[in-house]
Amino acid sequence: MSLPTRHQPRPRSRPLVAAQVILAFVALLYAVELVDTLMGHRLDEGGVRPREADGLDGILFAPLLHYGWGHLLANTLPLLVFGFLILLAGVARWAAVTAVVWVVGGVGTWFVGQPHSVHLGASVLAFGWLVYLLLRGVFARDASQVALGVILLLVYGGLLLGVLPGQPGISWQGHLFGALGGALAAYWFGVRDRERRTRRR
Repeated sequence: MSLPTRHQPRPRSRPLVAAQVILAFVALLYAVELVDTLMGHRLDEGGVRPREADGLDGILFAPLLHYGWGHLLANTLPLLVFGFLILLAGVARWAAVTAVVWVVGGVGTWFVGQPHSVHLGASVLAFGWLVYLLLRGVFARDASQVALGVILLLVYGGLLLGVLPGQPGISWQGHLFGALGGALAAYWFGVRDRERRTRRR
């Protein structure tokens, strides 16, 4: 007599997981901004303060903070789009890419940012995620990823001008080093993906 088999739960589709994770992350940013608003925007002081010892904490907190709802709204769509596309490769990959961008963007801003200024906002992630998506296919030698990168360049390439200095009130340093973090992540993980694919042949 055979025992009845248990029905294994069906794994959630990767696009569904990607959508849930990026929506949860953006919802966290909105929750933080709500708390900041209720506190009279005192949290905004927790951004990166270049070359100040007490500004090092900002490397951890700056991407979660924004100068008001308008600032957050401007970042929302790029974060949703770029984050979702990276998450299609898995939550672990998104977390690893985000960590590289977060650290490189924050540390770089701390070293070269304008003295006596405070840098914050998730645009450092948006720039890093975009550059990662633009370059990963090149390093991985994946035609489909290169094609996606070309499409994103045509649609969002204008954002890359944000890495240039000269825009008052804009942390071009955060954009620049976030983008460099994205390039580093694209090289690092792209080469690993290419080598893994080669070993399987």
